[in-house]
Amino acid sequence: MVEDLKEAKQKVAGMRQTVRALENRQALAVYAARDAETKVVAPVLRLCEQQNVPVWYVESMDQLGKACSIKVGAAVAAIIKK
Repeated sequence: MVEDLKEAKQKVAGMRQTVRALENRQALAVYAARDAETKVVAPVLRLCEQQNVPVWYVESMDQLGKACSIKVGAAVAAIIKK
């Protein structure tokens, strides 16, 4: 599934941008790193559950950051609507 994120034309990485995408109902799918702190990703996971947005898990924050083409790790990311 991380390949879908890598290939997505529209995506966001990080807590603030992912929460914003969810609040604006733009998120199509959310990716969360398994090694991210639970208290950090919990608000995003709650929003996903409320909006029926699928959540996919990636092994590490580093892997998620690379999938988003950024040089740092990311706790969460999302594929968004154009």
